[in-house]
Amino acid sequence: MKNIIKYSCSECGYTTTTKTGKCPACGSWGSFEAVQENNFNSNLNPNTTKNFNPVKNISRAIDVKAPERICTGISEFDRVLGGGLVSGSVVLIGGQPGIGKSTLLLQSAGSVAKNLNSPVLYISGEEAQSQVAMRASRIGILSENLFLYCDQNLENALNILNEHDFKFFVLDSVQAMNADNNSGWPGSPNQIRAVAQKIIDISRLKNIPAVMIGHITKDGKIAGPMLLEHMVDTVLNFSGEGYSSYRMLRALKNRYGNTEELGIFEMSENGLKPVIDKSGLYWNKNDSAVPGVAMTIALEGNTPLAVEFQILATRTIFPYPRRTARGIEINRFQLLTAVIDRRCGIPANNHDLYINIAGGLNVQDPSGDLPACAAIASALKNIPLPAGTCWLGEVGLAGEVRPVTRISMRLREAARLGFKSAVISSREKLSGDNKNNFGLENLIRVKNLSEALKFMNN
Repeated sequence: MKNIIKYSCSECGYTTTTKTGKCPACGSWGSFEAVQENNFNSNLNPNTTKNFNPVKNISRAIDVKAPERICTGISEFDRVLGGGLVSGSVVLIGGQPGIGKSTLLLQSAGSVAKNLNSPVLYISGEEAQSQVAMRASRIGILSENLFLYCDQNLENALNILNEHDFKFFVLDSVQAMNADNNSGWPGSPNQIRAVAQKIIDISRLKNIPAVMIGHITKDGKIAGPMLLEHMVDTVLNFSGEGYSSYRMLRALKNRYGNTEELGIFEMSENGLKPVIDKSGLYWNKNDSAVPGVAMTIALEGNTPLAVEFQILATRTIFPYPRRTARGIEINRFQLLTAVIDRRCGIPANNHDLYINIAGGLNVQDPSGDLPACAAIASALKNIPLPAGTCWLGEVGLAGEVRPVTRISMRLREAARLGFKSAVISSREKLSGDNKNNFGLENLIRVKNLSEALKFMNN
């Protein structure tokens, strides 16, 4: 048997027999690592197939039970996970330094230890026991069932997990731990892969959930090989602005739930608090009508949010007007501006346009097309939109207003928040609640943008 040395790119997996500085596949520098392979005959021994269990027909597997879940006691966290932590699953959570990842998971561990009266292990390779204990005391989650292990030696931590029956455990972080019998410093691609694989193995073996914290790069991606995100069951992103006390939790990958849910927390001196009524975060409820401001009800997963679109139009002295977008894709903003110009006859080539989504929210929902167009037209004409009106619709290149998903939920939320009118597509199919307009005084149906913009104040 002959050993073959190959070099593999830690970013894309490209392999070569010659080590180079730059990967020809993905362009990464210094990403090649030596991989030793064994060259042997791969012909199977016929005797090894005697005990092979054939794959069952899928119709015989319909009685498979749903996986058992463990509620962390933090409603927003559980909802993003799909109902709680699944036994035997591994979750990877990434985010900026100091955003609150350790605080969130320490709160979750303390809540499980207290509410379920079960032992939970918190493994930290970055902080001392006194530091973690001080944070636990500050946020009020001290418990006799919450255990700490603070060291970078992964093997010792795994021995503790084997000797005790923990309900679940947290690893802070995957880049800080050191796996024996593997080359490289903690945080190197080889070490990250080895640490993650051992955590996955023991989680499956003990049938307990594990949550790992991952550092991110300056590009916002989780540090280490992309393989790490493929290995785990769920990948979460914990984000927030430095000037704001609010934090957002999203699922980038979830084998046991959807990836559309948004969890919002408020950071306080006593830890992270779930925000239950989220609509007020992105709406200042200003009674005075201002040109260039339009409201909509956007969906983040199953959560309806009142979103305020703000447009500022100023005359430009340059041949190429400026377009700046915050909270919406710049290409989408330019497309909607072109539709307003071409289909509604409202020229924008002599104005600089700036769009902002109040509160720092990033809107991907297509229902934001109509309010954005209404705000653009309002800003260019310097005419305020009707007060108490929300705009719900997707806009096509022909200027038509198209239906949006879950319109009934959006209209009910609009009525609950105090909106009086809603502008929607004429093609919307509403349920029996349409008799009372879902609590709204006026439900305005339009076919295209030209009809919708007739409702601007004269």
